[in-house]
Amino acid sequence: MNCSITELGEKNVIEIGSGNFLGKVGDVEFDTETGAITCLVIYGRQKMLGFGKSDGDIRFSWKDISVIGDDAILICCDVPPAKKKEPKPGGIKGIFS
Repeated sequence: MNCSITELGEKNVIEIGSGNFLGKVGDVEFDTETGAITCLVIYGRQKMLGFGKSDGDIRFSWKDISVIGDDAILICCDVPPAKKKEPKPGGIKGIFS
C-alpha cells in the first residue's frame, strides 16, 4: 500500500496497549541522508486560540508503528500520561479558607 504524507495526517493514531486515541499525525521527521522517515509527531492542543505553548507534543519512532491501515495507525510504545490540571490558588474557595 502506498500512502502520501497528507494521507498519513488524516489517519487516527491509536496506542495498542491502552486503546487510547492519541490524535492525528501533524508532522513527519526524516533522515536527510537516507530519506527514511524516522519519527511521526502528534501536536498537543494549542492554548487560547492557537496562542501560547501547546499541551505537549507526542513523538514516536517509525519503529513503533505496528500497522498502518486505511483509517488508523496502530502504535506500540510507552506514551506519557496526560497531565492533570491542578487547581489554581485563590479563587472563591481560596478567599474563604
